[in-house]
Amino acid sequence: MSVCSSCSSFPDLSESGSLFIYCRVEAIFLQLLDNIKKTYSLTYEGQVIKIPYDTFLMLEQIVNDIDHTLEGNSEGVFGSWGDDQSQTQPYLFPTMTRFDQLKERINHRDLLTIINQRKFTHHVQPIISLKDDSLYGYEFLLRQTDKEYPFFPGELFAFSQRAGLQSLLDSHARIASIEVGAKLLEEGQKRFINFLPSSIYDPNHCLKSTFKVVEQYNVNPSDLVFEVVETENIKDMEHLKRIFETYKQHGIHVALDDIGSGYSTIEVLKELSPNFAKIDRQLVDHCDIVKEKQKKLKAIQDVANGNNIILLAEGIERREELLYCKDIGIHLAQGYYIGRPAPLPLQNQ
Repeated sequence: MSVCSSCSSFPDLSESGSLFIYCRVEAIFLQLLDNIKKTYSLTYEGQVIKIPYDTFLMLEQIVNDIDHTLEGNSEGVFGSWGDDQSQTQPYLFPTMTRFDQLKERINHRDLLTIINQRKFTHHVQPIISLKDDSLYGYEFLLRQTDKEYPFFPGELFAFSQRAGLQSLLDSHARIASIEVGAKLLEEGQKRFINFLPSSIYDPNHCLKSTFKVVEQYNVNPSDLVFEVVETENIKDMEHLKRIFETYKQHGIHVALDDIGSGYSTIEVLKELSPNFAKIDRQLVDHCDIVKEKQKKLKAIQDVANGNNIILLAEGIERREELLYCKDIGIHLAQGYYIGRPAPLPLQNQ
């Protein structure tokens, strides 16, 4: 099975080795070479410069000096690290990345290691059926596992975007969710797993590793629900439709997040017709007393009922909100009032 380089781990950063810089434009290459050869011992071939380093501090200094020379204009400049002296041509570097992304990876080594070595797990937050208050499933939320590598999930995802590692983190997180769910949950319990559409270039190719793990852990595909995360701005509706269709062809369900707020409008709900739709927590907040929110909920329900979409109310923190959503016929609910994210499912706590 071939794997997209965007979803493959970047080489771990060693405390000693060589930094390789490739300049597509000859004039930039010559300017960079002229400036940094005054400070560092280096070799070059073609338009690839090799600069040895023996400490992380030295590596950071080299990168910052290169950045200063480029004066913020790093377009057409790429980099990688390694120790193979024969690799001096750009096409031999499958891990060559844009210089601005390389700088992020080097200056935030801990976050790079967390993504590369999957130093994270998932906590699970319960989702209940409002019809009979029974446990329906769980949402999987990224959390740290190693005290030496602490992180905030939002910080890690923001770094991955700046460093060009968004596809890798998204792929690792999907796979880790499936593995954790297979160990903790019984068959029939739904597992809601976030994903970024922009990290999936070709659904049939990029999702192969996901489908392989589903088979490996003998997970019933119908127990999986992949949902578009709240931070993802839908720019290419046709691309998202192809992703949804690929998931559905493998028996996996799909969901839209934050319906009723931002990009997740009723029009998007109609066009994509997912299996599930999660109602934005801002709309759920005090929905039992705010008439305007009740009107919006009614409009969402009308579309959902007409398209056979299961609705889930997110962010329920008050009993009154839970009872109102139940009274108007919303199918599922999730929130701190029901249960907080935890390392173990409810039956194992």
